[in-house]
Amino acid sequence: MSAVVGIPPARPRSRLGLRLPRLPGALWWGAAVVAGFVLVALLAPWIAPYDPIAQDTANALLPPGLDHPLGTDNFGRDVLSRLIWGTRIDLMMGVIGVFFPFVFGTAIGCVSGYFGGWVDMVVMRIVDIVLAFPFLVLMLAIIAILGPGLVSFYIALALVGWVSYARLVRAQVLVLKASDFVTAARSLGYGHIRIMTRHILPNAVVSSIVFSMSDVVLTMLLGASISYLGLGVQPPTAEWGLMVSESQNFIIRAWWIAAFPGVALAVIALGFSLLADGLGEWLGVRE
Repeated sequence: MSAVVGIPPARPRSRLGLRLPRLPGALWWGAAVVAGFVLVALLAPWIAPYDPIAQDTANALLPPGLDHPLGTDNFGRDVLSRLIWGTRIDLMMGVIGVFFPFVFGTAIGCVSGYFGGWVDMVVMRIVDIVLAFPFLVLMLAIIAILGPGLVSFYIALALVGWVSYARLVRAQVLVLKASDFVTAARSLGYGHIRIMTRHILPNAVVSSIVFSMSDVVLTMLLGASISYLGLGVQPPTAEWGLMVSESQNFIIRAWWIAAFPGVALAVIALGFSLLADGLGEWLGVRE
């Protein structure tokens, strides 16, 4: 029997009778890829076949085989084990590296857009000063002052990366604070803190959440680049960018040392990109 015109089709039901949410395909695929890498990171101590930092120079530069599925590096370390353990470091760099700029930028942008006036002017001038310097150059300068390492990487990102979130949230707040529900909240005598946190911020932060998913990709690539330059994760820790850096003298003779970390970085970047696109489509956030 044909469907009645004008009546939308019912949502598919699971075997338990529950309605399944209609989520974009990109969101499902992105979530599956990211969840897979998270699972690998959590299970690293149990699924890694070898110690990621144990050296075996007698088996250095072995090609992929039965004993070492992804081969060994110039120190005889198992590439698969280092790749699995490196998932933890790279995911941590992406998530923690985005968390602090997201929190700082969202708070600063909300205050700037809500109060306006001289507060907004001061914040925007600080944003202009930060944006006047090339992002990577400023990051490298801060890390060079603080010293190489993950802590310096997080501090540098917190000092530089918040401006994007501040501008994004500020633009949303400028629109929302003139809306009817905010005017009604003011007429009821609500304070500024309550209006910002309970009425404006939940609506303004949606686009920032979507942006943060894409920002995780850029942060992971940035972390790998910093490690490649020797200012991020230090040897012998397993990290994908550091693995590529250590393989540059053997790239022709032992291609697998750099190839597999590069592929892993590309796949996880694709996963977060799909997750961001699907989440933006689902929440109705325009690019």
